[in-house]
Amino acid sequence: MRAVVQRVSQASVTADGDLTGEIGAGLVVLLGVTHDDTADTARRLAAKIHTLRVLRDEQSVADAGAGMLVVSQFTLYGDARKGRRPTWNAAAPGDVAEPLYDVFCDTLRELGVSVVEGVFGAHMEIALTNDGPTTLIVDL
Repeated sequence: MRAVVQRVSQASVTADGDLTGEIGAGLVVLLGVTHDDTADTARRLAAKIHTLRVLRDEQSVADAGAGMLVVSQFTLYGDARKGRRPTWNAAAPGDVAEPLYDVFCDTLRELGVSVVEGVFGAHMEIALTNDGPTTLIVDL
């Protein structure tokens, strides 16, 4: 499982022309799932991101009570090493990835995080103001 984590002062997601959610200061998480990921992987990654000290004053979402906007993004497992057209072979198919995406988001909610989700498999527009800028890639 792979996540791109961005500290933001605000963010929103629009799917198919409809605003589906927005957050103030917190984290945007772009989440990619690969073939060998499990529910345990999703829970561990959620817990790790929950406690990452990347917010202002070295706080975590757990410390600050900040929100998260989580968006599924299979393209995080794109491979463009050969040619000009990426392959998506390392990305898990939707029927495998969606339940693990749900476990990730549910785990965050169980930890007390206010989670806003994108729409799995939809074309989305993400608007955000990166604070810092601070962006990390977190793999498990």
